[in-house]
Amino acid sequence: MRRTRAAAAVAVTSALLAAATACGGGSADSGGASNTAPKELTYWASNQGPDIAADQATLGPELKKFEQQTGIKVKLEVVPWSDLLNRILAATASGQGPDVLNIGNTWSSSLQATGALLPWDAKNFDAIGGKDRFVASAIGSAGATGKDPAAVPLYSMSYALYYNKKMFRDAGVEKPPATWDEMVTIGQKLSKDGKWALGAEGSNLSNNIHQAFVFSKQHGAEFFDGAGKPTFDSPGNVDAVKQYVDLMAKDKIIAPGNAEYDKNQSLQDFANGKTAMVLWQSAATSFKANGMKEGDWGVAPVPVPAGGTPGAGKNTNSMVAGINMAVFKNTDNIDGALKFVKFMTSDEEQKVLNKSYGSIPPVKAAQTDGAFATDDLTVLRDTLGTSAAPLPQVPEESQFETAVGTAVKELFAEAAAGNPVTTESVKAKLTKAQQQMSK
Repeated sequence: MRRTRAAAAVAVTSALLAAATACGGGSADSGGASNTAPKELTYWASNQGPDIAADQATLGPELKKFEQQTGIKVKLEVVPWSDLLNRILAATASGQGPDVLNIGNTWSSSLQATGALLPWDAKNFDAIGGKDRFVASAIGSAGATGKDPAAVPLYSMSYALYYNKKMFRDAGVEKPPATWDEMVTIGQKLSKDGKWALGAEGSNLSNNIHQAFVFSKQHGAEFFDGAGKPTFDSPGNVDAVKQYVDLMAKDKIIAPGNAEYDKNQSLQDFANGKTAMVLWQSAATSFKANGMKEGDWGVAPVPVPAGGTPGAGKNTNSMVAGINMAVFKNTDNIDGALKFVKFMTSDEEQKVLNKSYGSIPPVKAAQTDGAFATDDLTVLRDTLGTSAAPLPQVPEESQFETAVGTAVKELFAEAAAGNPVTTESVKAKLTKAQQQMSK
């Protein structure tokens, strides 16, 4: 039986659990029972493909390959995103979790603060081939500045604007919008006959945060000040959130029903020709799984304010997205865990896995493969390198995602119900979210 985390870590995790969105997901040890066998590892993978079965089909042969090479069997559980954070937080509190797990890179600092994850110091990085093998921006989203990273980059992504070429042709639209003004103008032209211009997922808290963060950067705002104090209801953030929700509330280019969407439902609508555009990260695999073919969609950078082009500062158009791989510090098989991370981040496996998921390898050498030079991935890679910014690297990041993500969800619900979304109502929701951070 693994030992329980220190009391300080439990306190941090308990606070995070209170803010976590999902309340199901099973007990802390339901997918990661005690592991005393040195030739076995338990691995919680995040749901990267269209569904859990697809992930099992992708990862199964690779885990078998690892077993053949090392003699170490990997017990795989693919955990849905709706459950993943809760499962991890419960495991950090109880000490009963997997040996190795995937985490959203935006959670790195929050989970690092629990003390439950293995720090990736020079010795541990050397065991997997060295820190310099990884892209700097990916490492920058693996933990708080000035500390050893809490995880290792596994899959890198950024947001792009995907558009349905046929729907654009049918509406006489020649090119995708480059600014938000163009998005509204083009969007209103596309939103007719029961179809809508832009898909959204108003009940997807993580997606809400990602969009709100980008709009905030474009308004010159920050959700935390230099001392790490939340500034959610600042004028810039209020304007940013209102602009996003107004795409449904005022501009009428997002279907009201999208207020209830979660779990990739917007991707299904896009693939089925119900919406002409969607803002997403590495969506090609999901489009194909829903019946689309290469060439059916186009990819462009996410819009920026009028007069701007994608870049840093107010022209930021994506958060630094990606999945990191972490090791629980109290694993009974540290050597096996390090071998597994080394295998999953090897040049060859990075090519195999990132090709399967339509993501970008955070390992530099793997990026040279021609498979990552497609139109889709070129846009994503250029965005990641030039116009993406990391979400706040603060211990309270997961609470921030929940609090502000819920505020945006509630505002979308108001818009869908036909109620006015005003500057005052947006500020009230963000003030409430900010107050929750101190509880």
